[in-house]
Amino acid sequence: MKKIFLNKEIWFQVILHIVVFIFYSFDRRNPEIQPYQYVFFLNFVLAGLAVNYILLPKFLYPGAYLKFIIYVALVTAWVIFVEEAILEKIYFPDTRGARFLGVGYNLMSTLPTLSVLAGFKFGWDALIKQKEVKELKDSVKESELQFLKSQINPHFLFNNMNNLYSYAIEKSPRTPELILELSGVLRYMLYECKAKYVSLSKEVEQLENFINLGRLQIEGRGKVTLSKSITQSNFRIAPLILIVFIENALKHGSSSQTSDIIIDVDIKVTEDGLLSFTCSNNYKTGTNTNNLDSGIGLENVKKRLAIMYPKAHTLHINADKKTYEVKLTMDLKKSR
Repeated sequence: MKKIFLNKEIWFQVILHIVVFIFYSFDRRNPEIQPYQYVFFLNFVLAGLAVNYILLPKFLYPGAYLKFIIYVALVTAWVIFVEEAILEKIYFPDTRGARFLGVGYNLMSTLPTLSVLAGFKFGWDALIKQKEVKELKDSVKESELQFLKSQINPHFLFNNMNNLYSYAIEKSPRTPELILELSGVLRYMLYECKAKYVSLSKEVEQLENFINLGRLQIEGRGKVTLSKSITQSNFRIAPLILIVFIENALKHGSSSQTSDIIIDVDIKVTEDGLLSFTCSNNYKTGTNTNNLDSGIGLENVKKRLAIMYPKAHTLHINADKKTYEVKLTMDLKKSR
């Protein structure tokens, strides 16, 4: 019984029927509700229940429109028959029950009340269906985000394992430090990025760790610089978005040249939550630059931005003969 009383639809139907009954029985010449009006209205209630909980789900929603129309017509005819042939004969045998006033008159008095009772049920079902569709879309979106996020770890690990392998082959003394930095970044990716949004300060901290990892990778062949201007860090951000652009810069900058590698990263966050991110790297002409803006990582982050920051971000990628530059702006207020 407790579940029944907690059911919102039941309460909705109860309130609806009370309101409709008040309008149905109200007569300003005689505002007092008469006992027979309860009985007459009960005839409409039974018909409304039949339409709402039998005809709508069994015929209208599956698309059997002709059958629905036929059965609604039969229910309406039954309401008129019960009222004219039974109830009026009982309560008004010498007046209203003495003669049949015609189909048109009865339809005009029957259809409005029946339509209200059935129409509100149809509207209620439409709202429920809309909510279910929204929940389904959100579920699909969340599944897609989880899938996209799951692609980042193998992609990141694959790129860095190659670098780690090179250090191990050369028996570099920096290999333990590289492993430590790599494990720290992976720990963040695997365990702290499960949420849809993470702390901006935590994400920036991991970007710094990742850049330190990049400096170890290109040690002696160039430099990686990071500049920050964060006036307000009490924001949240979708994780593992900015890191993809830095990873691409490290990958393409180091693969196109063996020395004079320059990678510049700039992050600004204003007090009103506008993040501006710039990442640029140089490369030598004559290398295969067609692959700079392709691959799993970049396509992945574009999809995630479209899902998580629709109409709240801009992404511009520019490449000239010497420099590849990414400019991204994000409205972090959308991720609060």
